[in-house]
Amino acid sequence: MNNPVWIMSSAYPKLSLEELMQRAVRIGVQGLELCVFRRDGTRVDHVATHLDYEGFDSEKAKEVIDSFNEKGLRFSIGAFENLIGGDVAERIKNQNHLLKLIRMAALLGGDENGITVGTFVGYNHEWDLEEGAFEKNLREYQRVFAPIIRYAEDQGVTVVYENCPMEGWRSAGYTNTMNNLPSTLAARKLMYELIPSKAHGETYDPSHDVWQFVDPVDVLRLSNMGRIKSVHLKATRRKKDAASIHWGNVFGKQMVSKELANAAGVPLPLNEWDRFSYEPMVPGFGGSDSMDWRNFIDYLMQKNFEGVFSIENEGLNSKGTENEGAIEQGFSACLSFIRPMIWPLVSGNGYSFPGQKSLSSPTDRNLPVREIQDLTA
Repeated sequence: MNNPVWIMSSAYPKLSLEELMQRAVRIGVQGLELCVFRRDGTRVDHVATHLDYEGFDSEKAKEVIDSFNEKGLRFSIGAFENLIGGDVAERIKNQNHLLKLIRMAALLGGDENGITVGTFVGYNHEWDLEEGAFEKNLREYQRVFAPIIRYAEDQGVTVVYENCPMEGWRSAGYTNTMNNLPSTLAARKLMYELIPSKAHGETYDPSHDVWQFVDPVDVLRLSNMGRIKSVHLKATRRKKDAASIHWGNVFGKQMVSKELANAAGVPLPLNEWDRFSYEPMVPGFGGSDSMDWRNFIDYLMQKNFEGVFSIENEGLNSKGTENEGAIEQGFSACLSFIRPMIWPLVSGNGYSFPGQKSLSSPTDRNLPVREIQDLTA
């Protein structure tokens, strides 16, 4: 019971890296899941860039490691984009950006320092009207990611996928709400079969299964636990509202004309993300959610999970307020909520983290920037 708790930096897009580290120390967590999105990317939601990826070299890597060691923190990096679908030029930029992050992680010590690279896979909807569209996406994933994962393995870096379906990534006028391939356990197991390398795994976020009426403990039981490198602490409260009664919880709310919907008395999605009847929450902050956290954590402890717990704050009453005080309160409440489940009881100090080793100073490496065309030529 010595798992570290980190915070995901997406909740603080305007803070500098130094300010972010200070905030982490004040909250009392052991590390940061750093978002390092493309500055010229197309996403407008949950975007932050907390590490400069341009001109990154061994000297800069040592400076970053020293800064984190001074604060007693550890970290990972990631960016979450569509790498197999959408505009062709944008997806290639996203692939090249992922390669930049893998290179950065390698310069920072990679697996030796526990610095993983987080990503989405995305989804290609060009095949939606064809039979076998899902498997075509799997094969496209294999084509694109096989050289990427091979490159990561060569550099001593592990890539981790998050299981968010990204149901709001397309207009509510579209029926299909699967916009990120690894959003189901079946997809992830098929992905590992297609690319057996140990250099990729997952950040498992149980909240995405909860609103799909899947028990996260059942998912863990059928998962290869060796693939789960970190777990997101993010909660979901399922709603029993008029929209869920009208539309169910399988296909998501559909968009029709407002005139027709109003005449029929049918609720419509309020925006692209309002496709299913649930509320994102921070565990332990502002009420109960629709998950048995004690049962979930107990199972992880029984299976000797040694990875990171990362708090992803998307709570409507915390990050959703855009109030820095409420955001920090959400993180602090979640840390207090989780600590008796994962940390030992220390005399006089309550449930306390036992401590962690400093990051190793990386060796100098002259590692050239690679692009996807270099790996597939």
